[in-house]
Amino acid sequence: MPTINVHPRQTPEERADTPVEIQIDDALGVHAATLEDWVAPRQSWELELREAQDFGRTNNVEARLLFSAGEQTSSLVFRLDQLDAVDDTGQELVLRFEEQDGIAKLAICRANGIDIELHHILTFT
Repeated sequence: MPTINVHPRQTPEERADTPVEIQIDDALGVHAATLEDWVAPRQSWELELREAQDFGRTNNVEARLLFSAGEQTSSLVFRLDQLDAVDDTGQELVLRFEEQDGIAKLAICRANGIDIELHHILTFT
């Protein structure tokens, strides 16, 4: 099982500056790498991977995507294990959550912001 180094949770104080190594499933490692690769060349976007609240648990990684442009700031916080899929189309980063019976929640990140769709009907061709 691979591991990932992330920022510690903001508490407790005694670990505030020490990176935390967390075991994650292979699929979550791929999701984290896709997020990092998409954000890296985009100055308005930032990704922070942090330890989530269940200390010592496998897959205990929280992601924070932040978009900032001028006076506008948007953020999306989620656990990596909530993701069903992450697709980098080149221009967009499409995050798919809680897919069930062809319906999912989507977050679409673009150069100029983020769109959230809480009831997206998936179509497959």
